[in-house]
Amino acid sequence: MQIKETANEGLKRAYTVTIPAKEIDERVNSEVKKIAPQVKMPGFRPGKVPANLVRKMHGEQLHAQTVNDVIRESVDKVMVENKLRPAMQPKVELAEGYEEGKDASLSVEVEVLPEIEAPETDGLKLERLTVPVTDEQVDEAVERIASNNKNYKDAAKTKKAADGDQLIIDFVGRVDGTEFEGGKAENTPLVIGSGQFIPGFEEQLTGVKTGDEKTITVTFPEDYPAENLKGKEAEFDVTVQQVKVPADTKIDDEFAKNLGLENLDKLKELLRGQLEQETAGLTRTQMKRQLLDTLAAGHDFAVPQGMVDAEFEQIWAQLQQEAAQSDDAEAMLKEMEDEKDDYRNIAERRVRLGLLLSEIGQKNGVEVNANEMNMLIQQAAQQYRAEDRERFVQYVQQEPMAAAQLRAPLYEDKVVDFLFDKAEITDREVTREELEAAIEAEETTEETPKKKAPAKKAPAKKTASKKTDDKPAAKKAPAKKAPAKKAPAKKAAAKKTDDKEPAKKAAAKKPAAKKAPAKKAAAKK
Repeated sequence: MQIKETANEGLKRAYTVTIPAKEIDERVNSEVKKIAPQVKMPGFRPGKVPANLVRKMHGEQLHAQTVNDVIRESVDKVMVENKLRPAMQPKVELAEGYEEGKDASLSVEVEVLPEIEAPETDGLKLERLTVPVTDEQVDEAVERIASNNKNYKDAAKTKKAADGDQLIIDFVGRVDGTEFEGGKAENTPLVIGSGQFIPGFEEQLTGVKTGDEKTITVTFPEDYPAENLKGKEAEFDVTVQQVKVPADTKIDDEFAKNLGLENLDKLKELLRGQLEQETAGLTRTQMKRQLLDTLAAGHDFAVPQGMVDAEFEQIWAQLQQEAAQSDDAEAMLKEMEDEKDDYRNIAERRVRLGLLLSEIGQKNGVEVNANEMNMLIQQAAQQYRAEDRERFVQYVQQEPMAAAQLRAPLYEDKVVDFLFDKAEITDREVTREELEAAIEAEETTEETPKKKAPAKKAPAKKTASKKTDDKPAAKKAPAKKAPAKKAPAKKAAAKKTDDKEPAKKAAAKKPAAKKAPAKKAAAKK
C-alpha cells in the first residue's frame, strides 16, 4: 500500500492511496477459504466444494466486500500514520475505471480539527442576575389559575349574552344547504370572546338570551384544516339552551383541593417552586451567554469549513421553515438572503465555541458516563413508533457519529457547569424584567450580525427553565366540534441569534468508501 500526500493547506488534507491488485486478490482468496466449508453444491459433499468453484459462485460478492474492507482499513491507516483528527467523515473516492485484477487507487480528502490551546479556567469572572420570588408574584399566579378555572352560574332568562359569558348551545351547520360531517353538536359550552370558534360565530351570538334560536352565517378560513370547508360559506342554526355568567371563585383551601392539593398553602408552595425554577432557567441563560461571549472574545482560530457548512445549513433550514409559516414569506425570504453572510458568521462562531468547549472538557476530564448515555438514547427513542425504537437504539450504538450528536448537548452542559463551578461569581438581585432585558441585550451584542433581526419575523418565545434551543411542546387546544373551531395560528420557530448551543464537535467515524449505506434511523411518527 502506498500513501502520498497531495494537499496540505490550512485544515485541509488530501492523499492518494494505491492498493496493489495482488493484495486484494490474496484477501479474496483468504475469504474463499473461510467460507468454503459452509458452501453446498450439488455433486459435492458439504465442505468439499473446490475453491475455484466457490470463487466462481461468490467471487464477485467477496471481491466487492474485500475492496470495501481494504479501503476502510487504508483510510484508517492514513489517519493514524499522519496523526490526523478528522473534523467530519473524510471524503473517499475510488478512481474511475477500477476493475478486478487492477490496482485500486483512492483519493482521500479530509478536514482536520485545529490545534486549540484550552484556556486556563482560573480567574474567570461572571455576574449572576437573580430574581427573588415575592409573595405578590405567588398571589398573582394563584389568581391566574383561578381566572383560568372559572365557574359559571345560570343567568336570568332575560339576560343578554355579552363578552365573557358562557353559552350552552345546540347547533347544526350546512354548506350549500347540506349538513356536513362534524357540523352538529348539542350542549356545547362556548365563552363569548374566547376565540374558540371560527371568526364571526361568537360575535353573532352576542345579545342572545336563554331559549333563543338564531341562524348565523360565517365563512370558514382559507387555512381551515378540513379541505372540504376551506373558504366555504356556511349557515348554522343555533339554539341557546342557557346563558351563564361567571361566578366568583373563592380562593381558599377548598379551591386548592379541587385542584388536587391538600390546601391553599400547598398550592402556593408549588407555584413558588415553579416560579423559582423558571427564573433560575433565565439566570442560567444569562450566565451562559456571558460565558460564551467571554470565550468567543478571547479566541479566534480557523475552523473546519465543512462543520461551518453543516451548521449553516441547519440554521438556514430552520429559517426557511419559519419563513414558510409567516404571513409574508416572500419578504422574509428576501431579508434572509440579504443577511445570509451574517447567518454564516453565526454558524462559524457556534462551531468555534463548540470546539473550544470540547477542548476544555477533554483537558479537564469532563465525561458523559454510560448510564447518562443510555438515558439519552432511551429518551430519544421515545420520538419513534414503538416498533421502531429498538432499531433506533441499535443504530445509535452502531454509528459513532449518531452517538456523538446525541451526546454533544449533555456534554456541553457539563462543560458549562464545570466552568461555572470554577468561575468567580458575583450575585446581583434584579427584577424579572431587568433579567429579560439583560438577556435581550446580550442577544444584540453578538460578534457577527450588526443588523436587527428581520422585521417580518415573529420573535421566538422567551425561554424559562429550558435551554435556548429547547422548545416547549405545543399546547393542545381544547377539543371542540370541527366546523366551529378556529385553526390555530402557526408560530415562528427560529430567530436570528447565536445564543443557541454551540455547534457540536462530531466524533470521527471510521470511513468506508463505496460501502452500502448504514441502516437509517427509524422514521419518526
